[in-house]
Amino acid sequence: MQNLYLLAAEEAEGPAALLLPAKEELIAGLVAFAIVFLFVWKWVWPSLTKTLEGRQSAITGQMEQAEAARVEAEKLLADYQAQLAEAKAEANRILDEARGQADQMKADIVAKAQAEADQIRAKAREEAQGELARALADARSHVGEISVELAQKIVGKSLDASAHQELINDFLADLERL
Repeated sequence: MQNLYLLAAEEAEGPAALLLPAKEELIAGLVAFAIVFLFVWKWVWPSLTKTLEGRQSAITGQMEQAEAARVEAEKLLADYQAQLAEAKAEANRILDEARGQADQMKADIVAKAQAEADQIRAKAREEAQGELARALADARSHVGEISVELAQKIVGKSLDASAHQELINDFLADLERL
């Protein structure tokens, strides 16, 4: 420090003399600087460091919480998407099942209708065959009566019952061949 003072004293005569303070002012300034430096170093700096570390830890904690919330949100989103996909699959399964049941019901109704139609046709055939058998029986009896009358007219006499029956059967057999 003395070297600096000597250097300043040597140049006191030139333009540098205007920039350098007096010796007493320089010592007072150095002492004031040392006191302020010690005060800042002893009380302000630890308090400032403690405040900054607290803020940094708070910010770090908030960032960790934000990251955890983001991870949780992504997990919930994945769960919701999985549930949505599962619900869609379930809905598709239910629709497919309903379609299958509808197709089965349709097939059952068609089969039932077909069976009823077949029964109606079979009953109609049976009735038609019965009517045909009755009509043939009526025709045989009428043909028998007509043939007896015709035979009586041709022969001129009445036939006994066995001859009459034989004549009827022969006539009917001839009719059936036609």
